This record gives sequence, structure tokens and C-alpha cells, in this order.
Amino acid sequence: MLILGIETSCDETAASLLEVKNNKIRVLSNIISSQVKLHAKYGGVVPSLAAREHVKNLPKVIKLALLTTHYKLQTIDLIAVTCGPGLVSSLLVGTAFAKTLAWKHNKPIIGVNHLEGHVASNWLKPVREFSILNFKFSKKNQNSGLKAQNDIFPALCLIVSGGHTELVLMTGIGKYTIIGQTLDDAAGEAFDKIARILKLGYPGGPAIAAEAEQLSTFNFQLSTKLPRPMLHSKNLDFSFSGLKTAVLYLARDLTKIHPLSKIKTAIAVEAQQAIVDVLVSKTMTAAKKYKAKSIMLSGGVSASKLLRSELENAAASHKTNFFKPEMEYTTDNAAMIALAGYFGYLTIKKTEPLNWRSVRVDANLDFNQNEPLPAASSGVSGWAPLQDVSAPPTQSHCVLHPRGKPRGITDVCNKSKLDR
Repeated sequence: MLILGIETSCDETAASLLEVKNNKIRVLSNIISSQVKLHAKYGGVVPSLAAREHVKNLPKVIKLALLTTHYKLQTIDLIAVTCGPGLVSSLLVGTAFAKTLAWKHNKPIIGVNHLEGHVASNWLKPVREFSILNFKFSKKNQNSGLKAQNDIFPALCLIVSGGHTELVLMTGIGKYTIIGQTLDDAAGEAFDKIARILKLGYPGGPAIAAEAEQLSTFNFQLSTKLPRPMLHSKNLDFSFSGLKTAVLYLARDLTKIHPLSKIKTAIAVEAQQAIVDVLVSKTMTAAKKYKAKSIMLSGGVSASKLLRSELENAAASHKTNFFKPEMEYTTDNAAMIALAGYFGYLTIKKTEPLNWRSVRVDANLDFNQNEPLPAASSGVSGWAPLQDVSAPPTQSHCVLHPRGKPRGITDVCNKSKLDR
């Protein structure tokens, strides 16, 4: 089975071709067009600019993803596209393009939850390398999801990025319960804002990590520690806005005595450690509480060497399996969307439509809580469920021609000559 993945939830325009055969998966191509340099001068993603870049780059990215594999659109078996959560303007570009391809070439299409894509990234190997799926699909009960042949589930998933920080209990593929989440800033957002305070550049995570590596015994030493927000709270939620404020006040007070260039390394080290301490502590508390057999790390912040190392060590000390994505799949990418789309294709009801009309954008899409646990907090949504096409269109639904074509995208597809 060949799956074309399309990702445009934020500021990466991505396309990937994934091959699934005999329970083996292989990423044939993974093309990403990043907009980091474009948004760096603003210190964050500008939605209107991001959407404009997606419109310009998506045809080229998809074409390149196909050219590098020598496959054509006619040979694709399934199109998987991110339909939420994310920036609504960016999501609309990707879904409209994907729906037009599905309509034009009569291909099945499935909407994918971006966060589930991050979870799926743990099963991906580098491009052209095979990985084996340790799952079996029960045809007797299609709602039961994919069950692991080995001891993976229940798994505790830490999804941590610029827009999300969530602890999710995963009892099977497509079966999730949110047990903890940030009450304000995501961890990645905190990194960005702290980096801006320290004038380290954007994105903040890599900038702070690079600055922290400069620490030596000759650097300025902080006399006090930064707070670890909600570290000892009774729930599994996070909060990072207070940490950001603490850094702001600390930098303000210290720069009255010392130049920023002298103190920024020490503050970067302490801020990074504070965020990692909270993430690791909450994750391990949740893993113990729910007796998780595995811990899965994913999302953009999962690229942090410190977080990967400390969480892996913590998992090992508690004899818990630990999974982390390859570095190339930590950022937003379409390979993870393609695999999540495949999982969704296996687990959805066979009566649900897989045509272009069934995919809708939801910028606030969350996890599907199929089997709520008594001790878990709220959580919702799943494989971006293919909704009833008879339902009235929402504002985020693609605007249609009277004849049923997605408006304005067909011309783009024709110009890109993707079908040739």
C-alpha cells in the first residue's frame, strides 16, 4: 500500500510517500520546506505568511516527494492529510489541496490528527529503511483498534512542542485518553519566549540548548534556582507561563549589575533544566499511576538532547520501555501523517466514507477518547474522524463550487502537473 502524506498545520510544508507491505513500513520520501528563516525576524509564526508560503510551496513539495520515488499519483492507494489541530489558514491550504487531488484522481482520503502523527513517529525509521509494525488487526471488532503483539501498551505518551504539551495514555492504536496538559504556555512556546528575553534567536529550543552548551566553570553562576511550576501538584497538568515570567524578572534584575552577555548562558542552562525537570517528573508520575509498560516521547521539543537523555534514564531506572523518534521526525513532517493515516484507515468503520467530502478542518482538534478511564482528566477526538457529509458545512470547511469542486485549488494542481 502506498500512502501520500501531506502536512501544513503550522509553518512546515511537507509531503511524504510511505510504503506498507507485509506489516513492514518504509518511508520512501520525506520532503519538508521550512519557513523558520521567514518567521525568525518576528520571533514566532505569522499565520498569514505561513499560509501564503504553503500555497506557493505545496505543489513543489508534493511533486518532489513523488519524483524522488519514481511513483505517480495514479499509483497512490491513500491520501492522508493533517486536518487539525493547528493554524486554521495553514490547515485549509493542505486539506483543500489534498481533497482536490483525491477528487481529481478518485483516491480515498483520510483526515489525520496532527498529534497522533507525532505519536506515530515513534515507529518510523530513516528514509528507505524498513521497520516492522508489531500490531495485529482484529476484524471481529473494528472498533477495538490495533493490538500490540508485544508489551507496548498501555503506553504513556509525552507530546511536547511549540503548541502542545500533553500527557496521553495510549491503550492501543487509535485509543487515547488525555491525562495531563498545559494550562497556559506549551513547553516549546516557553523556550521561544525565554530565548527572546535572552536575545538568543528563534526557534528558542535549539537556541537555548546551544547557549547552555557554552557553560563552563568560568561562566557567571546563578545564586538562586528558577521555579519548577506545578512540579508537586496533585494533578498531571503543566504550566510554564510563570517560569517565563520568572526568567523575565531575573534577567531584568541581573542586567542592572551585569551585561546580558555575561548572564545569559547561566540563565539558559537553568531555564532548560527547569522545563526538563517538570516534563520528566510529571511523565514518570503518570507512568507509575497508570502502570504504563512504555513511555513514548514525540513533538518538536523531543529533539532536546537533555530531555531525551533524562527521560530515557528515568524510564530505564523504572524498567519501562522507552521510545523516541528519529531526529528527522521530531519536527513537523508528512511521514508521520502518512503512517497515522494508515493506522486510521485500519481502525475506522468500513461504513465511513473515504472521499474528499469527508475531510474537514478543525483547528482545535483533540484526541478521541474512546474508552475514558476513571482516573483520567478530560480528552477528546481521534483519527480526525471522517464526519457525516450530510452535516452542514462549518466556517472552516472548504468552500465549494456549485458543481462540487474545491474552489481555486484545481488550477494549482493543473499548473503543478502532478498527474503527469
